[in-house]
Amino acid sequence: MRPETLVRDHTIYACVMGSRAFGLATEGSDTDRRGVFLAPTPLFWRFEKPPTHLEGPAEEQFSWELERFCELALRANPNILECLHSPLVEYADDTGRELLALRGAFLSRRAHETFTRYALGQRRKLDADVRTHGAPRWKHAMHLLRLLTSARDLLRTGTLTIDVGDRRESLLAVKRGEVPWPEVESRMSRLAREGEEAARRSPLPAEPDRRRVEDFLVRARRASALQPDPYDEVVQGVVGGGRVGQD
Repeated sequence: MRPETLVRDHTIYACVMGSRAFGLATEGSDTDRRGVFLAPTPLFWRFEKPPTHLEGPAEEQFSWELERFCELALRANPNILECLHSPLVEYADDTGRELLALRGAFLSRRAHETFTRYALGQRRKLDADVRTHGAPRWKHAMHLLRLLTSARDLLRTGTLTIDVGDRRESLLAVKRGEVPWPEVESRMSRLAREGEEAARRSPLPAEPDRRRVEDFLVRARRASALQPDPYDEVVQGVVGGGRVGQD
């Protein structure tokens, strides 16, 4: 089965991410599309397994196979959790809607560690830019502020909201370089402290509901297994064309 066929015919969930989902799009912003596909179960019975993720076929498009997506979400991967909570859903079939209904099962206090680790990595890059070039990459600084705010609010409320809402203009001012770097640093440090405090009082469970997610995955795999084997369809087509068993 061609990789693009997995995305075209087996996507269960698709959304828009990036600045458009965050409420930070401006003229000329890209449209970043993300999705989840369910590889037909019979493909896993063969030596060559289906891919865990795929780029394309459209520009700025990236998709994960359902099992890989669930694994990363259970680990509280920031990019995956945000994808699962995008306000701009473009497609969801029955399995995709069930995945969306499971959003709460993936959330846990693990998010504090993963979001913080990601934020620290981004902060080091910004500090290196300041040392080397005298200024950070302001767009990256804006998105780090957004991420820190999102993580703090998730830990405070138990709900992940990625649209920045009424913080849009203050964040875009950072992107335009209109806010002095020391003030941006101060905001980042404050948000990090608030995130630490929120983690200690968070209503989120210590661990995600792995069993609930696994039950969903097993049911999805079982339902897929009852569908026609895509490999057999290809073989039958070749046989019908008279190209098998001929000298």
